[in-house]
Amino acid sequence: MAQEDVFKKLVSHCKEYGFVFPSSDIYDGLAAVYDYGQMGAELKNNIKKYWWDSMVLLHSNVTGIDSSIFMHPTIWKASGHVDAFNDPLIDNKDSKKRYRADVLIEDQIAKYDDKINKEVAKAAKRFGDSFDEEKFRATNPRVIEHQEKRDALHERYKKAMNDNDLESLKQIIVDEKIVDPVSGTDHWTDVRQFNLMFSTEMGSTADGAMKIYLRPETAQGIFVNFLNVQKTGRMKIPFGIAQIGKAFRNEIVARQFIFRMREFEQMEMEFFCRPGEEMKWFEMWKATRIKWHKALGFGDDHYRFHDHEKLAHYANAATDIEFLMPFGFKEVEGIHSRTDFDLSQHEKYCGKSIKYYDPELGESYTPYCVETSIGLDRMFLSVISASYTEEQLEKGETRVVLKLPAPLAPVKLAVLPLVKKDGLPEVAQRIVDDLKFHFNCQYDEKDSIGKRYRRQDAIGTPYCVTVDHDTLNDNCVTLRNRDTMQQERVPIAELNNMIADKVSIVSLLKKLV
Repeated sequence: MAQEDVFKKLVSHCKEYGFVFPSSDIYDGLAAVYDYGQMGAELKNNIKKYWWDSMVLLHSNVTGIDSSIFMHPTIWKASGHVDAFNDPLIDNKDSKKRYRADVLIEDQIAKYDDKINKEVAKAAKRFGDSFDEEKFRATNPRVIEHQEKRDALHERYKKAMNDNDLESLKQIIVDEKIVDPVSGTDHWTDVRQFNLMFSTEMGSTADGAMKIYLRPETAQGIFVNFLNVQKTGRMKIPFGIAQIGKAFRNEIVARQFIFRMREFEQMEMEFFCRPGEEMKWFEMWKATRIKWHKALGFGDDHYRFHDHEKLAHYANAATDIEFLMPFGFKEVEGIHSRTDFDLSQHEKYCGKSIKYYDPELGESYTPYCVETSIGLDRMFLSVISASYTEEQLEKGETRVVLKLPAPLAPVKLAVLPLVKKDGLPEVAQRIVDDLKFHFNCQYDEKDSIGKRYRRQDAIGTPYCVTVDHDTLNDNCVTLRNRDTMQQERVPIAELNNMIADKVSIVSLLKKLV
């Protein structure tokens, strides 16, 4: 099945089973804005808990805050967002559609990569075990031709982006004969910059209103609270401040479901260290964060690092952790060495000292900072897309199952009475009432037991127990495993011991130490 078809099914599945709904759905939706349903909210909260606990429980020198969305507007002047938080946009004159110029060019680069990979795949199929991929890439004329065009385009694109050369970006689009996917024409406007911040006003009267912004990132709330946290928490360098919160960007080319939205959630940690030690901590947090991702068990081949060729003006190192989505490898988390830019800027604009006095060195300095920033919505999408599975069963049946890591699953245990009579519902409800203090349970008595199993498979419930007539005599139930569909008879009294550890976030955290 084509990956595009898989992605469409995934989007449909998310709505059908209460994970993600289009926002304002009864009013035909609002572009690039989504609501998380009852299952999605649980999964999202579990991802947040996994991240938060991995930061503040496993690291004694990392603590957390929750800063406000509204912030003094000068903060965004100091951070550079007012002057430089832009995307290069281009319009097609025929379709009237607007696109990001950099995305159009990156998609063109990806087309060359696809052509190369198709040639390699065909050759691998033709030659079998004797296939030497490295030699084929180095000698095949078609691959060499595609690679040369790809590399030349990439160099032009990199230079144009680094120089902020909008005319060159437009010329690349013209030279590559990139057309609008809607109109099919290449009648483009010039490329221009568009600021991504949402603005609003704060104040009781029109004359006294102050223009402020919805924060485009959560990091600045950490930087402006650096001294508050350091002093009240008696924190010593090196230490980190973690935060989970909403951010807002007026994305013109929002697409690919919840991958790129106008309202989204970030999980960020800023780690403050001595100048000159930042690269040591940069490498440490790279290793720590990739381990966090891989602990979910989706396979190491689903992840890769992508080092930035164009560094932000404030950074001296940057890399992305990319995950294999249904539409290719895409950024899920960024790790950046931000030097002392943010604290220095805020010190300059606020006119107050934000320096740290280091008792070991006996001097004051502006700390350097290493940032880990993960998009919660992108993380949600990566988890659910990697978990979505269609299995062929006996008799031609198909099972759709979300093989979510058990600690992240919205519902940990479904309790199902075999029939809605003979006292079985009462026993099932008592099991739910006993276990609901330990993990999220769901009671379900509607439809046949087979249909109920399929419903639980579709929302990723790792365990189901069935209460039958024998339960009334032996106080045992049938425990079913989601992934293997194997069933075993177990005592009711043992359910918590058998399940609790496997569905706890702690089971994931133990993989990280």
